[in-house]
Amino acid sequence: MSRPFYVTTPIYYINDVPHLGTAYSTIAADVLRRYHAVRGERTFFLTGTDEHGLKIERVAKERGLAPKAFADEMSAPFRETWPKLACAPDDFIRTTDERHERWAAELWKRVAASGDLYEGTYEGWYCVGCEAYYTEKELAEGNVCATHKTPAERVREPSYFFKLSRYQDRLLELYRDHPSFVAPGSRLNEVKSFVAGGLSDLSVSRTTFSWGVPVPGDPRHVMYVWFDALANYWTVLQDDPERAALWPASLHVVGKDILRFHAIYWPAFLMSAGLPLPEQVFAHGFLTFGGQKMSKSLRNTVKPTALADAFGVDTLRYYLMRAIAFGQDGDFDVHDLVARYNADLGNALGNLLQRVLPFCHRVFEGLVPPDDAPPEEHEALLSGVPESLRMAGEAFATPAPHVALERIWSALRDANAYVDRSAPWDAAKKGDKPRLAGIVVRVLRLLESVSVALWPVMPGKADELRLQLGLGPVSPSVGLDLWPSGATALVAGAKLGEVAALFPRIDPDRQAELIASLGLAPPAPAAVAVAAPSAPAAPAASAPAPGAPQAAAADQPPSIAYDDFAKVDLRVGVVVAAERVPRKDKLLSLRVDLGEAEPRAIVAGLALSFAPEALVGKRVLVVANLEPRTFGKGLVSHGMILASGPSESLTLATVSGEPAAGSRVK
Repeated sequence: MSRPFYVTTPIYYINDVPHLGTAYSTIAADVLRRYHAVRGERTFFLTGTDEHGLKIERVAKERGLAPKAFADEMSAPFRETWPKLACAPDDFIRTTDERHERWAAELWKRVAASGDLYEGTYEGWYCVGCEAYYTEKELAEGNVCATHKTPAERVREPSYFFKLSRYQDRLLELYRDHPSFVAPGSRLNEVKSFVAGGLSDLSVSRTTFSWGVPVPGDPRHVMYVWFDALANYWTVLQDDPERAALWPASLHVVGKDILRFHAIYWPAFLMSAGLPLPEQVFAHGFLTFGGQKMSKSLRNTVKPTALADAFGVDTLRYYLMRAIAFGQDGDFDVHDLVARYNADLGNALGNLLQRVLPFCHRVFEGLVPPDDAPPEEHEALLSGVPESLRMAGEAFATPAPHVALERIWSALRDANAYVDRSAPWDAAKKGDKPRLAGIVVRVLRLLESVSVALWPVMPGKADELRLQLGLGPVSPSVGLDLWPSGATALVAGAKLGEVAALFPRIDPDRQAELIASLGLAPPAPAAVAVAAPSAPAAPAASAPAPGAPQAAAADQPPSIAYDDFAKVDLRVGVVVAAERVPRKDKLLSLRVDLGEAEPRAIVAGLALSFAPEALVGKRVLVVANLEPRTFGKGLVSHGMILASGPSESLTLATVSGEPAAGSRVK
């Protein structure tokens, strides 16, 4: 049997409350843990809170609390939030736990025994917000932290140092021999570049405050918060011999902002202590909200539990895993969530069940019908489904949950196309029960397979789907691989469940009501093309579409004939790459797939509204037959992307569902 799958989230710093970023990490780890459980593997999922450090000591003092009392208060919301998001960690570690402090001290002793610790004096820059040391070249002008936008503090104090420089060659060897140790590949390149540039020894203790784990044998010092925090992945296992066998971890899921600590410091500490290294550190990107950084002043912050209450926890999990490419920055757009809910969940999945299950109740007395139809009439139409589900499994294991969901929806698209072509309603009208049964049974079996494949992401809805199929919930068991492989639990004559809408449609009024309940801005108006400015910078869109609402009659452009409008070649495009244009604050340089041999190069004025990474994977509407426009220095745009609104808060014109790249808009 393969090794157990042990996955971790970062332990979250308690200066904040659970938000979409921490929810994304935790849901991703839970999804991957559930996938490996479905495959029959033993799994262990860890999360928790990081509770030591100067920042916590200061904030607790400001609030008139002892640090431990403050930590107890701030840790509780994290423990309470994750079950509400259908996340089921096997343990919740706190760095103030006695078990953690005891074993963190043991790790320190092992590192000390290797000769990698020595006493000295640290003098340099320290960001309290990051709880991290920086050189002047790593800070912005005025020695400002690039992350927190606050000045770093000049620190001079006695300290223990870890001989990080001693591990430079061993780390580079690790990255060379095990390139999957850091993923995705772009992050590995960043780490290798940093290490190859030279490593300085690392200050690993503090004496100017006392809120931390005491250094063994020298209580004047407390451990550097990152030495303490990183140890949690190992300390949580050590009191139980059976748990201890889980080490090393299979996967550390982290945000890209803490990659250096996990991909450089942590393996170096483990090497020094003589302990095995984790198999992989996967760094995902940052989340924006509606194309902008989250900010209370912009009314675009919202608790993940509030989103789950409004749209359903499985809908939230699906959206985070599907809309954001795992490993890249991504944008959470509540309007896009509703569009995907209606198109992906309502139409492609829920409607597929509704297209076949009622026949079973009307024609076959609520039972799974017999399959007496000639198989050759049906199998060819669904021949691609097994391969789609196999590839979905491979993507979950990679890990690439967004790709896995695309493969599952490919199977659903095939199934819906099969229903369209086979027309079970015609067979029902003609009383051709054998043919009707053959069609219905094959779709029911596919839905059974999909229910298992979707369970890691949408456990509640997957089990609701199974209930309508007359099946019990997905129940993983060690040693039993449940992944769809052609076997079926549906047998002729078995009783089916009652028909119910899995995903009732969210109409515009309900959408507005839900968004208002979250305290967010109202839904964006229907997207229209916006006029291009005459300035040198390129617009993101063209002139207003015919029939679009106008602010004033005087602003209306002259009418055009239908034949003129028909000359415009509007197509669906998929953004495959995006980057900022140097020294052009408004411009992004995009590569857009229009179903042609090569992606189109398009320059668009979207930079004030969207981070480049947030656009990758988006479906957009493109004017494909516009004359090329030159912006100098070899920058040429071969199309125009449609959007509405002011430059600082544009809304992309897009489409529901997932039409193929290059589809014409009529």
